[in-house]
Amino acid sequence: MHGIEAVAIVVDDDGLIVTANSAVQQVLRRNPEELVGQDFHDLLRRDGHGQAVPRSRCAMRKALFTGSTRHGEAGWFARGDGALIQLSWLVTPHSLGTGRPGGLALLYEPTQGDTLPEDDGAPSAPLTELDRLALLAETTTQLTSTLDVDETVHRLAALAVPRLADWAVVDLLTEHDEVRRVLVAQYRDGVLIDRDDLQGPMPPVPEESPMPLSRALRGAASSLAGPSTYQGPPDSGIALEQRRLFTATGIHSAAIAPIRGLRDVLGALTLGRSESRDVFGAADLPLLEDITRRAGLALDNARLYQRQRKVAETMQRHLLPQLPTVPGLEMTARYVPAPHASSVGGDWYDAFALTGSTHALVIGDVVGHDLDAAAGMAQVRNMLRAFAWSQPAAAPSAVVKQLDDAVMHIAEVPMATMILARLTLGDDSQWRLRWTNAGHPPPLLVTHDGQARYLDDAHGMLLGTGVDSPRPDILTVLPPRATLLLYTDGLVETPHHSIDHGLNRLSRHAASLAHRPLAAFCDSLLEQVRPDDNDDDVAMLALRTPAPAQSGSP
Repeated sequence: MHGIEAVAIVVDDDGLIVTANSAVQQVLRRNPEELVGQDFHDLLRRDGHGQAVPRSRCAMRKALFTGSTRHGEAGWFARGDGALIQLSWLVTPHSLGTGRPGGLALLYEPTQGDTLPEDDGAPSAPLTELDRLALLAETTTQLTSTLDVDETVHRLAALAVPRLADWAVVDLLTEHDEVRRVLVAQYRDGVLIDRDDLQGPMPPVPEESPMPLSRALRGAASSLAGPSTYQGPPDSGIALEQRRLFTATGIHSAAIAPIRGLRDVLGALTLGRSESRDVFGAADLPLLEDITRRAGLALDNARLYQRQRKVAETMQRHLLPQLPTVPGLEMTARYVPAPHASSVGGDWYDAFALTGSTHALVIGDVVGHDLDAAAGMAQVRNMLRAFAWSQPAAAPSAVVKQLDDAVMHIAEVPMATMILARLTLGDDSQWRLRWTNAGHPPPLLVTHDGQARYLDDAHGMLLGTGVDSPRPDILTVLPPRATLLLYTDGLVETPHHSIDHGLNRLSRHAASLAHRPLAAFCDSLLEQVRPDDNDDDVAMLALRTPAPAQSGSP
């Protein structure tokens, strides 16, 4: 940054200056080190009379705080000696390298004839070449930072309106080649307003129609249109819908361009002018095509992500089992995917019958939270079921040792943690839990009167290390009306605190919820305990023992 001739100032997401280059000394008559920590807007921004620019009217400040790319031809700035200097400016997002967003402001001498007023967001003078480059940079930044189709469409409209037009219309083709008008947006009173009455399903695309929208939806070149384009006898249902659009919106000039993905045509973007008297011309089409090209790539990615998410959700429904009905016991489970990954991951729970009076309980975590982790988890889960079912009387540690050997030689799993437990109802009507732990967070036992303790015995090595070490088994009698919670580390781990902090937090909240119904107990724990900065999936398996049998009944 210190090799740039223009003034370069980096600010954080609060608008405070983080660093500045040496050009500040020459252009603004200020010491770069003295700027650090000061508010960029309050220190430097002025109007032509030397007065502070109101924050609500400063396009530069808006760009810094919204993470957008904006350019201004002529703004006034306060020098260190009290004089004013008129400079062009460019604002763009800038990573601070600490996970926090920031902005980079470039200030430079305006070129000859640059005396335009501060941009207030309304369409006015034609865009300069620098404006076009800034708009395309902002388009790339905005559209590639989301994987939601609806959000992509709305961001596309906000980029074009009101900068280029008064209206934005987006038509998309579905997987079955049906057309849907997903957005009709108008700029009015400083905000973008959706016209729901003009949105919805559209007639099919005619194969031979020469009309602009029909051609765009077939992938033909962009073109211009106006009300007269659709005044003749309509050649298709789409032409009728276009006539209705122009009549309802008052658009007198429109530019229509196809939105192309990597392989297919995804839809079309129509920009319309109704308030502005300017008409679109052929010179406007290359910019529109550059915008729709970027929109096509973004929509392609968003659709691919949504298809993967649908596959993941289907996979999840098959991988996470229905819980068995165990007479006398309550049992429930929860699974929450990682916030920024697919809808499945490496965490899983399981419960199944071994004999008429014995059930297996499992909680586990394969490294990762994506489809690969989910596939590895399915391998481990299925092998464990087979080993446990074929040896219903075997100790949990023996089954886990056999599983560990198989993971090393058969499964495509780097590492995994898990707990395997055998739950049995004794002749004395007490429930007994015999379990072994392969590197997993310990089970939590909460009595009905709110005493919580971790079952932190029976700890052994996690799966997949190749280390042959003994695996202990521990037997615990579960008190009446007690709650046993098995969970994965996504419930308690956070980058900013130790695991002990998370475990203490979980036990404290679980104790306070001991009287809640079991389903509410689990939901409240997820809401109250799961860290806000958690980036892992979470699995939970909880059971509650019945109240003691009443004696002396007639």
